[in-house]
Amino acid sequence: MTDETPFWKIKTLTEMSPSEWESLCDGCGLCCLNKLEEWDSGDVYFTSIRCKLMDGESCRCTSYPNRWDFVPDCVQLTPEKVPELEWLPPTCAYRLVKDGRDLYWWHPLISGDPDTVHIAGVSARGRTVSEENVDLDDFEDYVVDWPLTVEDDMEPNPPSK
Repeated sequence: MTDETPFWKIKTLTEMSPSEWESLCDGCGLCCLNKLEEWDSGDVYFTSIRCKLMDGESCRCTSYPNRWDFVPDCVQLTPEKVPELEWLPPTCAYRLVKDGRDLYWWHPLISGDPDTVHIAGVSARGRTVSEENVDLDDFEDYVVDWPLTVEDDMEPNPPSK
């Protein structure tokens, strides 16, 4: 049995290989929810409206390699963009690693099971409607706060000192 330190505890986001980077995605689907931004304040609000390419059950993109063909403004997470994206949920592994924090118990890299993110109730599974079914003028009726909430008993380990 080896006592190897996990890569996300010893590497920065920019030091990760492409496969390590991709494995940080827990499959919650929260980044694929439509967001509204107030022009005056710059405040960003999540809606329960998912991208037309997001599968509402698996919370995964149905056309990930070709998503820009269908959604030209899809935001690609990169190590350089993560610090700039204030709207990333507090449970997002990219944000946690950037901040020197550990992953949650339900993250597939910890649990070994891609369904624990859904079992823990932190994903978008079953809580969304496709953007194809909502008129743009009605998006504000779908503002939600659950992507930004974290139960106290779900806190990841604090940064190592």
